[in-house]
Amino acid sequence: MANAAIIIARGGSKRIPKKNIKVFRGKPIIAYSIETALNSGLFDYVMVSTDDDEIAVIAKRAGAEVPFTRSEKNSDDLSTTAEVILEVLTELKASGKIFENVCCIYPTAPFITKASLQNAFELLIKNKFDSVFPVCAFSYPIQRALQITDSKVTMQLPDNINKRSQDLQPSYHDAGQFYWLNTLSFLKEKKVFTQNSGSIILDEMQVQDIDTETDWKIAELKHALLFPDLK
Repeated sequence: MANAAIIIARGGSKRIPKKNIKVFRGKPIIAYSIETALNSGLFDYVMVSTDDDEIAVIAKRAGAEVPFTRSEKNSDDLSTTAEVILEVLTELKASGKIFENVCCIYPTAPFITKASLQNAFELLIKNKFDSVFPVCAFSYPIQRALQITDSKVTMQLPDNINKRSQDLQPSYHDAGQFYWLNTLSFLKEKKVFTQNSGSIILDEMQVQDIDTETDWKIAELKHALLFPDLK
């Protein structure tokens, strides 16, 4: 059973310049994704899809393959993850590389672990899912969300105003780390999230969106607590 890890890392980040290769606790943040994939024992091939020469150099230095440059069409702000994966699979097939399963890993996922990759892969195979990805529970019940209109605050779902938090069904969000995909299913659906997707649940400490400088600082603090012995 051949598996490939595809780390998607375009250049041109605006909110955090050079985000995908910015130093995070001592090394380029993309190195965490590459090294975890390489050390997991799950992949026959670990590669980075990028349009940026500097990212390519750092990716190779970390041990990943960079077999081709991503097209301009799939390198702008509107390109979707699915479109990038489809391009990669097409290019790999043209060079004779075909994989039964692929794992799309984001380059800014320093909390990714061998265990989460393994658990998600086992679930993909066991349940014959199209895809499996990690999720995290919202820290506060979204059923009691508020909205503000003209400075006036109201509940979005007023019927829940007196319900206890523990009586409301938990809701989850994508952890933004990786997507395991059955290749044939993906080529058919061209989606990373289908009607036949599964998930593993991560603790809130293992998840952090990194979209702003403040997010970055919070991520480093969390990471230092989880991995205090990092050299």
